Amino acid sequence: MINGFIAILLVTPLFGLLSTMVVSNRMAFFSDSLGHGAFSGIAIGVLLGSTSPLASLIIFSILFALLITYIKNKTRTGADTVIGVFSSTAIALGLMIMSSGGSFNKFSTYLIGDLLSISQSDLISLAIVFVVVVICWAFLFNRLLILSINQSFARSRGIQTFTIESIFAAMLAVVVAISIQWVGILIINSMLVLPAAAARNITHNVKTYHLISVAVALISGLSGLVLAYQFNTAAGATIVVIAAIMYFLSLTLKSKFDR
Repeated sequence: MINGFIAILLVTPLFGLLSTMVVSNRMAFFSDSLGHGAFSGIAIGVLLGSTSPLASLIIFSILFALLITYIKNKTRTGADTVIGVFSSTAIALGLMIMSSGGSFNKFSTYLIGDLLSISQSDLISLAIVFVVVVICWAFLFNRLLILSINQSFARSRGIQTFTIESIFAAMLAVVVAISIQWVGILIINSMLVLPAAAARNITHNVKTYHLISVAVALISGLSGLVLAYQFNTAAGATIVVIAAIMYFLSLTLKSKFDR
């Protein structure tokens, strides 16, 4: 529980921060595909004989995110089509590799996650990712904000849109890869959408939008962890349910603010 509590304090603020740009840039489908790509990363790690496939998971997730970003920017095909092709291919490839020889069952925990299984070494990795992502966010935030408004406008301001988009995609991939074994593939996308979606309903400026998104992610994580322990439920799923409840509450508040 102590390790899980520390992990929540480290990873949920990252979900809150990154989800603001995921929602603003309409990247919910993209973030969902990263979970599928991570599944293939795990499978490739298993195929290479790794007992702890974290390295292959992170490397494959980054390459997967960068490849989607590159093809999405270089082709005339719609972004949703490109993402759909990569997403479906990744999940099929992962299932094919993992089901070979009947070895899928021992990796099925990645589907729902297990936050209470986090170790001290995992916390160190998570802390490093936290520091790196926060530093990158501080340097890239203004460019990402302009990019979320309009790509053509961002280019006119001298912003290298493809480079910035690629760095953000890589950050998303790393956060998804490092946390997927505790949150779960099936619900990882929810934590990259719900916090910002809830915040967007009740905020009218960028600063409060980010603060409330981080607060929603953090409150959902802490309360979800406690409730999961009390009722013996999956921690990741419980956290997402709490975040969803907060989203629907924000919808109620939005309707009152709009009157």
